[in-house]
Amino acid sequence: MKNLRGKRALVTGAASGIGRCTALALAREGVTLFLTDRDETGLDAVSREAGAEGVVVETALCDLTDRAAISAMLSRVTQRPLNIVVNCAGVALYGSLHLMTPDEVQRLLAVNLLAPVQIVTELLDHLLGVGDAHIVNVSSFLGLAPINRLVAYQTSKFGLCGFTLSLRIDYCRENFGVTLLCPGFVRTPMLEKSIDRDTGEAPALLPDWLCTTPEKVARKAIDAIKKNKGIVVITPLARLAWWSMRLSPRLYEWRRRGGRRSHAD
Repeated sequence: MKNLRGKRALVTGAASGIGRCTALALAREGVTLFLTDRDETGLDAVSREAGAEGVVVETALCDLTDRAAISAMLSRVTQRPLNIVVNCAGVALYGSLHLMTPDEVQRLLAVNLLAPVQIVTELLDHLLGVGDAHIVNVSSFLGLAPINRLVAYQTSKFGLCGFTLSLRIDYCRENFGVTLLCPGFVRTPMLEKSIDRDTGEAPALLPDWLCTTPEKVARKAIDAIKKNKGIVVITPLARLAWWSMRLSPRLYEWRRRGGRRSHAD
């Protein structure tokens, strides 16, 4: 999909962070937008910004933990041809799994994994019939190479990675693209407002050289759509972790456990 002008896109999690920047980047490419989020104030703001680029913008408030609400939102989306889906919405829980409630974990899985799966599944026939379509699922490098004390979050991201790569194998062709976007640490409200369950405090801020920006992730998403890229891992640290996990899984695990041997060793 080399020319995006005149296409129509659905962006979830559009009120802030990666979703907001992706919506604005698509607007600058001349893409008509359908934006959804549960943050009404943020959604209204990004709608005005995107509309200033001269494109039509529709919005819908939607709780991605509610399957019926998702279906109702998608029924509006498919009233006109849709070419692009960008699943950006996400939540994070930091800390050890035993300190989280089952409801918290279920909500995280619903937003990060089950909602994108439902959205793609319900839209797939429509997208296949359009003739020129692309799906981008925004996961994380932590869905490729896990680190400590993020079991719930990484479970959702590993699931989204598996879903997206499987989807690409089954459906990707010249006029139908599927991209798995795996950023490293990104300076977003989700990262900056998070609480570590082990300490009850915000995690220590990461140095700028370890992070990327939502604007850069959005640019990578646009490039991936135009070039039909399969998997895009963003930031040198993320690529290093991914390749380390692929080349030597046991060594990677040993290092993440601080050099402690497992019972299996």
